[in-house]
Amino acid sequence: MATAYVDTSALIAVAFDEPSGISISRRLDQFEWLVSSNFLEAEVQAAFKRENLVFNRLVLFGIEWLYPDRPLTREFETVLAVGYLRGADLWHVAAALYLAQDPTLITFVTLDARQRAMASALGFQI
Repeated sequence: MATAYVDTSALIAVAFDEPSGISISRRLDQFEWLVSSNFLEAEVQAAFKRENLVFNRLVLFGIEWLYPDRPLTREFETVLAVGYLRGADLWHVAAALYLAQDPTLITFVTLDARQRAMASALGFQI
């Protein structure tokens, strides 16, 4: 099963019809399973508010929520051992690690360069 962990930056590009949004949308259509931390919803709603737009719930359609059943301390430490990420970016990469028994089997979809580099260093497909 082809799985993609979706970061906010990628979903916002699709939702706001940014130039990269079309290619990201096409890429996301190739996966059987799209997953993200439910933190994504807060970030997406905040972005809609920031842009003074009415939140469209359909933006989240097809994404399944990941709800860790324990603190992500181990995953945070693993990511931070590779380098630095800001809190929200760290949360998403750690959540993807929580999901992945083998990061090489999951694609991490993001437009954030630092987050992409860190996910790649951890073994995720990008």
